[in-house]
Amino acid sequence: MSDVIGAIREKWLGLGGEGGFGAALDVERPTFDGIGRAQDFRGGGTISWHPRTGAHGVWGAIAVKWRALGRERFGYPITDESPAPDGRGRFNHFRAVHLPGAPEASIYWTPRTGAHEVHGAIRAKWAALGWERSQLGYPVRDERDFDEAGVRGARRSAFQHGWISWTPRGGTKVHPDVLVDSGTQLQPADG
Repeated sequence: MSDVIGAIREKWLGLGGEGGFGAALDVERPTFDGIGRAQDFRGGGTISWHPRTGAHGVWGAIAVKWRALGRERFGYPITDESPAPDGRGRFNHFRAVHLPGAPEASIYWTPRTGAHEVHGAIRAKWAALGWERSQLGYPVRDERDFDEAGVRGARRSAFQHGWISWTPRGGTKVHPDVLVDSGTQLQPADG
């Protein structure tokens, strides 16, 4: 077993230590920026620390998505994985302290929708609507480019009951919509 030290140790103990979060797989290592530190654990989780965010845990399907998005390059966790207020899903919030303005992003997960990220102006609009308790529900797809009448840079995120688009000139727009449930993964009716 590798040693767990400092703020990561305090968080690890708070999450149940070896009996809860699992034994350390290796010693803590510097993150991509040389400022933060992170340590992976046998239970599939990671505790990541930065002096501007503190130490927080990411695990399960949210950790898998976070790693696929670039770990701390996507953002340092600013919350531990937590149950969503509606009791159905889970989430982590992240902050990209290395980018101008230190933008925040989130990854939300439910057993039915999987883990998906939401960031930028689309995330801000979804938050203002009430997050997963809004009319849109949970995200069902990561943010992506889309063609809106030839507008360059247009983006959209799909949710259970609609989508949010963003364009450089028009900002965000909410599109409530009916979704088709394929039985395994929810798909927006408009693709």
